[in-house]
Amino acid sequence: MSAATAVVIAGDPLLSGEVDLATIGIVLLKVLVTFVLLLVATMLMVWFERKLVSDMQNRIGPNRAGPFGILQTLADGIKLFFKENLMPERAERRVYALAPFLSFVPAFLLFAIIPIGGNFADGGDGTVTIFGKETYLQLADPPIGILFVLAMSSIAVYGVMLAGWSSGSKYPLLGSVRASAQMVSYEAAMGLSAMAVVLVTGTLSTHNMVVEQAGPGLWGILPNWAILTTLAVPFVIFVIAGTAELNRPPFDLVEAEQELVAGFNTEYSSIRFALFFLAEFMNTVTMSAIFVTLFLGGPAGPAPWGPAWVWSIGWFFVKLVCFLFMFVWFRATLPRLRYDQLMHLGWKVLIPASLGWLLMLGAIRLTLDNDWNPALVGTIGLVLFLVFWALLRGANASAAARRELDEELTV
Repeated sequence: MSAATAVVIAGDPLLSGEVDLATIGIVLLKVLVTFVLLLVATMLMVWFERKLVSDMQNRIGPNRAGPFGILQTLADGIKLFFKENLMPERAERRVYALAPFLSFVPAFLLFAIIPIGGNFADGGDGTVTIFGKETYLQLADPPIGILFVLAMSSIAVYGVMLAGWSSGSKYPLLGSVRASAQMVSYEAAMGLSAMAVVLVTGTLSTHNMVVEQAGPGLWGILPNWAILTTLAVPFVIFVIAGTAELNRPPFDLVEAEQELVAGFNTEYSSIRFALFFLAEFMNTVTMSAIFVTLFLGGPAGPAPWGPAWVWSIGWFFVKLVCFLFMFVWFRATLPRLRYDQLMHLGWKVLIPASLGWLLMLGAIRLTLDNDWNPALVGTIGLVLFLVFWALLRGANASAAARRELDEELTV
């Protein structure tokens, strides 16, 4: 393998030279650690959510399997593994069996490009030495990392859609159609918000994004995190769109019990149902890691003493837990949206806002590169954004008024 080919495939200095047995061993070790870490994090996330929601609702929560109920997820997994694996009579058997894996595998592949540590302190590029080989503390670093994120999240839609269609039942089909429409709708806003980070960091690589954000920020005091350099709006949009992509509350319309029984996975049982359940919480962990990488500098942080890469792992998991807590807080407090509200928010609010903000950030970038008057360009950009937003609000209000009038005339 040539050096150029290795960089295109992985972007990791481990593969920039000759690939020997030590290199292969380190890659296999990273695969094993990544897989085990994600599985353990997912199990702990299930327990964390159940305990935290029970505390918020003044309940006890899991307390039987293991200390503080920490092994409850493992007990549930063992129970599901030994339950009868049903196959609906009218199911499309091959697609029915394949669908859970199309939801589970993309979650793991997404986590593979997340940097979970590295030497980013004092101008470091995140490189660490393992068994005499320089490498990154992430499984792979493709040059198109963010595009890979969007691609994998799109593939997950197929798992949901095929699960509902192949079950041979109308309720899972309705749930899958609803889920697919929801995920596709919010994919656009999420992609535009991610492009704002690409604009300010100048790279598609997740590792290079962390390197760019690890440097000093404004006045040498604030961090150079993308949440600040993009002025926070893309972060808010990305969090909302990411929550909808995960089908998490308040966007959990795919499993609305009142009208869909349980959603696209109604006809699944045993280990196949467990794969869907595992994929949902695994995607929550992965999406939180993407939030951290894109907007909060990933594992970058100060290292007062000792090895910088140890501190970076600690910083990464502290930031990760904050976002996991946010998802649980959403679940415990926010009511479920109506479907029309869901579509309105995605198409008529988030997509125009993310597109307008991306254009304004582009104008600011051109201003800095060409020595234009920043005050004048910023003022013009803000005025145009507000005018555009006012026109959009007026159009939405007019459309809502026409709908109400049509309903009154129909009645």
